[in-house]
Amino acid sequence: MKNRIDLSRRTFLKTTGLLAGSAALAGVLPLRSFAAADKELVILAWAGHAEQDIVGDFERQFGVKVKAKYYTGGDNMLGLISQSPPGTFDLILSDAEYVQQLNAGGFIERLDPADYPFDDFFPEFQKFPGHWQDGQLYSVLIRFGFLGIAYNTQLVSEAKVRSYDVFWDESLKGKVGHFDWHLPNLGQISLLNGNSRPYDIDEAHWQAVQEKIMSLRPQIGGFFDYGGTFSSLKNGQIHAMCGIGDWITGVLQRSGAPVKTVVPEEGGLQWTESYCIAKNAHSPELAKKFIQYITAPEGQVKSAKMAAYPALIPSKKGWELLNKVDPVEAQRQSMVIGQRNVMDDIRDGRIQYRELPVQQSLEQWNDFWSEYKSA
Repeated sequence: MKNRIDLSRRTFLKTTGLLAGSAALAGVLPLRSFAAADKELVILAWAGHAEQDIVGDFERQFGVKVKAKYYTGGDNMLGLISQSPPGTFDLILSDAEYVQQLNAGGFIERLDPADYPFDDFFPEFQKFPGHWQDGQLYSVLIRFGFLGIAYNTQLVSEAKVRSYDVFWDESLKGKVGHFDWHLPNLGQISLLNGNSRPYDIDEAHWQAVQEKIMSLRPQIGGFFDYGGTFSSLKNGQIHAMCGIGDWITGVLQRSGAPVKTVVPEEGGLQWTESYCIAKNAHSPELAKKFIQYITAPEGQVKSAKMAAYPALIPSKKGWELLNKVDPVEAQRQSMVIGQRNVMDDIRDGRIQYRELPVQQSLEQWNDFWSEYKSA
């Protein structure tokens, strides 16, 4: 079996160069006040990670300001990194599957494991795949979640969402949506096709995934970005959404929307977010302090309850604190202690890590997704 993940710097730059143009349109980079570099932390992250519910206490504790450039999707993140001058960012929030590419491209620093509370983590997260290379640490996991079937509970019956086959239900024609990113969507279709490692498939199985999702195209009512995914589910435009999870529906539930995410019988995918310290960071010590802050029990509770989108957390001490201060949210997200919880789903093999394609290139999957959208 040939592994198609080429982690050379040349390949990294070639791949991200294809994405840089679209990334450049995503907005200007945060301006840094160089006279006060030691009082600023600049991060590249998914939306919400630099809002006051997350960083407010950190800013007050250290007398600093956190600035951010937000992105949507790992490909967009790679494009922004490849075109940004050295020193633009101090911290990079990366989906776990992209850490190896950041490392191969020379864009992140090696970390000292002793600086971070890995002993507080569940064993499954202490040496997370791709975060370590040759025994060296390059990224620290801070939160994760599951991707399954997101649906409107008033318009789609619970009995139908036991399988990804629901997306082909005739009653949902034009009412199925996609979160516009190829990895989660194609990964779910790969699970439906019976691939236990949905991203490690040979050419025959890759062709079968393409054919299967192409047959779904007449059902699709739209491809949505972060904001569009929220609104289309909330206003009833879309009845079932492929490629997302509780990170979307959990926010909508707070506002009373009748939506939910379930992991169907074929299993679900795990998205995982981690922090890396950028090469040539202006404030590397401040970056380290922030990772320590967000992985401490109090920071983990903030992360679990993030206003922008909730998440599961890897820290056992974080779970204990969450159950103490907000048992309702701990129960809603199934991070309960002493009874069945999300760790059992992982240990039972119902959840597979989202990865980059192993036997195809990332470019192949991205190109097919563009072809699918225009079909």
